[in-house]
Amino acid sequence: MLDVAEEPAIRYEYPSNPESGGYAELEPDLVWLRMPLPFALDHINLWLLADGPGWVIVDTGAGTDESRATWELTLEQVAGKSAVERVIVTHLHPDHVGNAGWLCDRLSATLLMTREEYMLCRVLVADTGRPAPPEGRSFYHAAGFPPEAMERYVKMFGMFGRYVASMPESYLRMKDRDRIQIGDRSWEVVIGRGHSPEHACLYDAANNLLIGGDQLLPTISSNIGVYPTEPEADPLADWLSSLKQMESRVPDDVLVLPSHGRPFRGAHTRLDQLQREHEKALDKLVDICREPRRAVDVFPALFRSRVRESTYVMAAGESIAHLNYLRNRSLLERWTDADGVHWYRTTA
Repeated sequence: MLDVAEEPAIRYEYPSNPESGGYAELEPDLVWLRMPLPFALDHINLWLLADGPGWVIVDTGAGTDESRATWELTLEQVAGKSAVERVIVTHLHPDHVGNAGWLCDRLSATLLMTREEYMLCRVLVADTGRPAPPEGRSFYHAAGFPPEAMERYVKMFGMFGRYVASMPESYLRMKDRDRIQIGDRSWEVVIGRGHSPEHACLYDAANNLLIGGDQLLPTISSNIGVYPTEPEADPLADWLSSLKQMESRVPDDVLVLPSHGRPFRGAHTRLDQLQREHEKALDKLVDICREPRRAVDVFPALFRSRVRESTYVMAAGESIAHLNYLRNRSLLERWTDADGVHWYRTTA
């Protein structure tokens, strides 16, 4: 994820977070759970919404023993014997979907997701235990991976399913502009694309509240990546379009409940800032590619800290997303050398 400096116009609603593994009641029908993660990004915000006598869960954490123990304790303290009838997942990434299958099975709850997120999640879970495919090796070789990074990719392939419980065999589909009634609140589904295929945010216009998932974060920009399954994808175009669409769908003073960081107001400022950050990155790429570069050579234009082998896959995906965006607008050209490595150069 690209680092993005915070601006004064972003105003935090609460002075602090719940402790890791703890929760806070923001309103009688809205609970904020701060779930620990076993990753560099060490937490995710999850939400429990009162639904009459029962509850609805929004996002689920990574599928680890620690997060499941946290869920057991939280459900006992918050819901007691009340039913949890629905589990809503904003998108397919393991920190959001990891415990969805486990929760749905344990609670006899129904899963709600968008179609593209549910289907791709099922595909990625099925990769667990498979060897890295030739297409993946070729893709990262073309990006310029050194041997150590390639070895790590091969070793870590299929890790997705290690943090995601078996998915339910059926689900209820969410679509853009659908309305979901939860207790006294009516939530409109607002779809974003780019960070994932069909990311669902939930907007409660009556109470000026947005569950933003990873589409709108206060201090970091969500990873926008290209991967071997769709090497010519242009997710950055989808992302920038989604930012503009969200600006037209929610007001600036909406209270954003993000998946990472603290709830904040100043949505339009943040959306504009995210767009500017990517525009600056694109300008840097046009400049750095006046001399031929591989995807791994442009990391300094996108990331402030040195990229290590452990994060090469994510960093390369982000680099290729920006390079593909520029290629599709005829600002860069690409060719492949005799060793199968892609090189990029500015066209003007």
